[in-house]
Amino acid sequence: MSRTSRTTNPLTGVVVATALPYRRDPSAPAGLAVDHDAYADHCRWLVDNGCDGVGPNGSLGEYSSLTDDERRTVARTAIEAVRGRGKVVVGVHGPGSHQAVRWAEAAAEDGADGVLCLPPTMYRANPAEVVAHFEAVAGVGLPVMVYNNPADTKVDLTPRLLAEIAQIDNVLAVKEFSGDVRRVLEIKERAPGIDVISGADDVALESLLMGATGWFAGFPNVFPAESARLFRLAAEGRLAEARALYRPLVAAFRWDSRTEFVQAIKLGMEMVGRYGGPCRPPRGPLIPAHREQITAEMRQAIDFLATEGQRG
Repeated sequence: MSRTSRTTNPLTGVVVATALPYRRDPSAPAGLAVDHDAYADHCRWLVDNGCDGVGPNGSLGEYSSLTDDERRTVARTAIEAVRGRGKVVVGVHGPGSHQAVRWAEAAAEDGADGVLCLPPTMYRANPAEVVAHFEAVAGVGLPVMVYNNPADTKVDLTPRLLAEIAQIDNVLAVKEFSGDVRRVLEIKERAPGIDVISGADDVALESLLMGATGWFAGFPNVFPAESARLFRLAAEGRLAEARALYRPLVAAFRWDSRTEFVQAIKLGMEMVGRYGGPCRPPRGPLIPAHREQITAEMRQAIDFLATEGQRG
């Protein structure tokens, strides 16, 4: 079968699952309207700081809280913002394949480089249904990164199942978010035709050292240049330097795997002088204990990077 080669796979590298800014607007859903100008600026800032691309309409992008019109416009905004300078991998998650296919078709029409797709999002699909879901999405023709997030979807794309999914034309990668770094090598053994992309920030270095070729990441919304550097150090096998950079950041990175990851990352953005802002329901404000902990762990990372910058 024909397949894009690893050397030309547009789904590798550091692709940032972009946080979505809102502005207050009483007429908008939940009183919050998407701030497309701020979002475009954020996408450009990420690419300008060394990230390879952006991923609109992921869970971090609060896709499930958007109207259909908002969701399409967010993807178009990202594509237009980084066109010619960075890749755009659009989230096309949907309850069923007919919804996911519709979003993939829109992404193709709008000029996306690829799509990120969960299994059916509101149904615990069996393996045959999962394969059929991805076959339908891949049939649109864009490169597909399947997304393994068993904690949220209750569907586990095991290495054995991925070996079958990998046979689908246009499925080029898996965003692996199980948190089990042992899977990187097993996926590479069972499904050598697809790239493994680290999906959890707090196992990013471990996954990259085991052979992951990308990082679909959350905290580069806060630390883009440093995250891009971490990726390069790992890719080049410069372990001592990579560990020295990773260790002071990983406490903050652990929030990427927690329920409050969107609020945590937006708070981190505020702490480095970017706009984070509120979230739409069902996500609410951080409780004081979480805000205090995130602030302390973010401060540790920020202070380390400031010291490192002075040394450089």
